[in-house]
Amino acid sequence: VAVNPGNSGGPLLNTRGEVVGINSQIYSQTGGYQGLSFAIPIDVAARIKDQIVATGKVQHAKLGVSIQDVGQGFADSFNLASPEGALVANVERGSAAEKAGLKAGDVVRKANGQTIVASSDLPGMLAVAKPGDKVALDVWREGKIVRLNATLANADDKPAPDEREDIAAADKGAKLGLVLRPLEPVERRQSGIASGLVIEDARGAAAIAGIAPGDVLLSVNGKPVSSVDQVRDMVGKSSKSVALLIQRGNERIFIPVRIG
Repeated sequence: VAVNPGNSGGPLLNTRGEVVGINSQIYSQTGGYQGLSFAIPIDVAARIKDQIVATGKVQHAKLGVSIQDVGQGFADSFNLASPEGALVANVERGSAAEKAGLKAGDVVRKANGQTIVASSDLPGMLAVAKPGDKVALDVWREGKIVRLNATLANADDKPAPDEREDIAAADKGAKLGLVLRPLEPVERRQSGIASGLVIEDARGAAAIAGIAPGDVLLSVNGKPVSSVDQVRDMVGKSSKSVALLIQRGNERIFIPVRIG
C-alpha cells in the first residue's frame, strides 16, 4: 500500500514512510484530486537522476516490439499452461528484437529470469535498463521454451527503413495502390514460395482490380519480383496498365491493373 501526502504530485510513500515513487499525474472524473494516480517507480527515477548527473541527458532502452496480454483464449491456442506472458504482436524491422530472433506469435515468459505475468511487466522491466544492456528472453514458441539474447537499442534511434510503401507509376505519379513487404523466411518455408512480396494493403487501382491483403505478388508483366525496388522500376516504366501474377492460397492468377 502506498500513499501520497499531497493533493497531486510529490513523493509516493509506503506505510513505513519510505519513498517508493513519484506521483506524476491523477485521473479524475470530478476535477478534484480524488481519483486514480499514476506514479514513476523510485528505481526508475533514481536511474534517470544518475544519468542526468553523469551525462546531462537521459537515454532510454528499446527492444522494438508491440505486445499484448495473453488471455485464456491465446493460452489455449498456444498450449500454454497459464495465461501469462507478453504476446509479441509485431517486431520492428532492424530492431534489437528482430536481431535477437523474436517473431510475431512468440510469448515472452521471462526476461533476465524475471517472470512476465502481465504484458506490462516487460516494459516495466525494460524501463530500468539502458541502451547496450543485454536481456535474456525465455520465449514460448511452437510448444517449447526458446532462449533468445537481445542487446537493447537506444529509443532515440530512428527505425530502420522499411520496404512497406505504395508504388507510383510513371503516368503523373499514379499509384498502383499496393503496400508491399518481402516474404519472411518462415513464410517462404510454409508456403513453398521461393520469392515474392506480401501484399499488406490494397487500395485504389489494385483494390478495384480485385487484389486483396494477404495475396503474394510473384511477378510484374511476366518478370519475377523479390524486392520493392524491382516493382517500383517495372511499374515506373508503365503508363497504362500492369499484369500482376498473384498467389492466393493454392491458386495463381494474373490480374491486370490499370494505372493510367
